[in-house]
Amino acid sequence: MRSQWRDLFAEESVDFNRVLAPLKQLLGPEEQSLPELRARQAEMARELLRLQLPAWLVAELISDHNDLIYRRAIEQALAAMQEQGWGEPPVGFCVLVMGSGGRHESLLHPDQDNALILDDYPPERHAEIDTWFLNLAERFTATLDEAGIPFCRGDVMASRPLWRKPIREWCAQMQLWMGQRRVKLVQMCNILFDFAPVYGDAALADRLRTCIQQQVPEAGLFLHEMAELFDEAPVALDRFDRLQGDGREAPHPNAINLKRQGLLPLTAALRLMALKNDCPEVASRARIDWMCRHDLLTRDMAWRLNGAFEHLMERLLNAQLATLASGGVPDNWLDLGVYCDAELRQLQWDLLQVRAFQRHVRHIK
Repeated sequence: MRSQWRDLFAEESVDFNRVLAPLKQLLGPEEQSLPELRARQAEMARELLRLQLPAWLVAELISDHNDLIYRRAIEQALAAMQEQGWGEPPVGFCVLVMGSGGRHESLLHPDQDNALILDDYPPERHAEIDTWFLNLAERFTATLDEAGIPFCRGDVMASRPLWRKPIREWCAQMQLWMGQRRVKLVQMCNILFDFAPVYGDAALADRLRTCIQQQVPEAGLFLHEMAELFDEAPVALDRFDRLQGDGREAPHPNAINLKRQGLLPLTAALRLMALKNDCPEVASRARIDWMCRHDLLTRDMAWRLNGAFEHLMERLLNAQLATLASGGVPDNWLDLGVYCDAELRQLQWDLLQVRAFQRHVRHIK
């Protein structure tokens, strides 16, 4: 297939519009509804891939597009509340996106993982202020669901009290959670730790990150449990290093869940290593680069991990687009039966790098 970039010098003058026109046409007018915006993402991903952008960068752009949808949903909720007499926000606030959205690694199968940090306020105003922000959260999460970013099945949303509180209470919660070795608390922190501000006062997000990092020196048992949870989602290899899924909810025998048994093991190991070393980055590639620059990873290991991450993202994005093209709903399953032997060997090699890195991180004091 001829690259669109080959048209860049087709005329006497260089014309980037000739190359980018299909993408501009696809994104459409500013006044689109949020469901219309969300519905364009798959075709946007296809067009970006036609421009030879790597899948990891396409994922960043999809995530940025989701952030745009978030901001518009929140602004719509704020405007509706103003019209209905709720007034301005009673205190400053920040909406966070978490998980793959916080890392800016979303593909075409996202759900909502979000939270609200509020500025501190007097305890006697709690009922008034929390009611205001509950209303806001219920509105924008419902709007996101209608737009095609569905409610989180685990209720990790700002509309739930656990994920909506003043910064003082967030810091107290992190001290409590990270002071214990409980699987459920570690699982919730694994979602929370990869966060990014999407709307409001980003300084509140910075304060939360500082609070989390301050707990690390006293969180030895908690960090050990984070490493132990690597076993909950091992990479898709058997004990002889052959490709093999865990079989959980698999649609057919050749299916592996590449997110659960490829990407998540890698991001979990990077998260733990970043936490132990006060790495400020959230995105996987940025964490790898930061740790390499600070001599925490060798250049060889960084190269291997970057390659594995980029290959896994590419395979999963292409699999989701293929599922869509066949009339299905994008998911995280990979059909091993559609790949040639060389492609399967590449996937096997990538997963071996992830498993080796997990073992490396487990042995870091």
